[in-house]
Amino acid sequence: MSNTKGKYRWYICFLLFAATTINYIDRQIFGLLKPELEQVFNWTETDYSRIVMAFTACYALGLGFYSRVIDRIGTKLGYMLSVTVWSIAAMLHAAAKTTLGFGFMRALLGIGESGNYPAAVKTVAEWFPKRERSFAIGIVDSGSNIGACVGPILIPFLLAVFGWKAAFIITGSLGFLWLIAWRFSYHAPAKHPKLSASELEYIRQDKEEVEDDTNEEKVSWKKLLSQRQTWAFIAGKFFTDPIWFFFLFWLPSYFSSTFKLDFREPNLPLVLIYSGTMIGSIGGGYLSTWLIKKGWPVYKARKLALFIAAICVMPILITRFTDNIWIVVGLLSLSVAANQAWSANIFSIVPDMFPKKVVATVVGIGGMAGAIGSVLFPIMVGYILDYYKASGNIVLGYNILFIICGLSFLIAWTVIHFLVPKMKRAQL
Repeated sequence: MSNTKGKYRWYICFLLFAATTINYIDRQIFGLLKPELEQVFNWTETDYSRIVMAFTACYALGLGFYSRVIDRIGTKLGYMLSVTVWSIAAMLHAAAKTTLGFGFMRALLGIGESGNYPAAVKTVAEWFPKRERSFAIGIVDSGSNIGACVGPILIPFLLAVFGWKAAFIITGSLGFLWLIAWRFSYHAPAKHPKLSASELEYIRQDKEEVEDDTNEEKVSWKKLLSQRQTWAFIAGKFFTDPIWFFFLFWLPSYFSSTFKLDFREPNLPLVLIYSGTMIGSIGGGYLSTWLIKKGWPVYKARKLALFIAAICVMPILITRFTDNIWIVVGLLSLSVAANQAWSANIFSIVPDMFPKKVVATVVGIGGMAGAIGSVLFPIMVGYILDYYKASGNIVLGYNILFIICGLSFLIAWTVIHFLVPKMKRAQL
């Protein structure tokens, strides 16, 4: 970084970070309000899981839509479309009066929010060279953790003072403030009036990517799905995205049912856990960046970072052996932080292996796979938790789910390793 003139790319990175923060505040509020909404609408665990499924199913469909749209109309307009839709949907939750109504609003929110990561990763690919991408993506992805940290403090306050409807309206309106900043700040690097020539040259230092970007030939989904590199990313998302959704939507309920926490008050355990995710995003992203600067090949740096993250998720398996809330918080903090370290690096392998013109599309394909997994997993979650709640031992249900969470990342890493041992660039 010190060898470049100009740091405007980091301001763009900050805007992506801010969008992701808002994205996750709007997404997580539902999980934080779950104990309140269960009483208001008399939901079972299965009812709640079906609403989560409505979100994730439409999130998957939205990824297929946005991935193509963003590659065609560009990141500026594509991002604006996504944020507008999800902000309106988030505010409309306040108008829902039935379980079906909540399911519809969550579905609309899923369609809108699905554009965030295809747009963000493509923007990073356009604005950063390989050596800085995982760190930049780690910063962007840490926005999900800031949102998750702010939520347990902000949402109980809004609930207690204004009620659950106002909580949806206030948090949903944040996206419109971001839209103003994005509208007047963002242009493509080659056309940006505030970007110096030396910084533009630094951004374009990866020569093979410059050659790929000059090829205007359109690439079909069929062609992308014939590449092992695409399936490596699909595996990395399918096996791990459901775990992050589980952490996001069910951890508040886990602490409420297991440790009797009152979610009308700020909750330190969740704040600590989600604070750890921010360290995981930035630290995990910086790890492969640091290795590359030390002379490691890009693929080895990414593979090692992913493997370390997969191993560090596994302490969640130990939670079954303790009923001390602070030991559980420590174990979950490490596991959730490792989840985010994985996320920072799994997104980075897409621009490593594909030209920029298809980055959003590949991210969308992999995101769809992750969302499909996130649709299927809540079916299992709802069934297991309802079964063990009926038998009076819901904690055992959570322990079973934690075992699945702990092993999924290692399975994903193994599949990636055998599909793309050296993560060679796709020949399109």
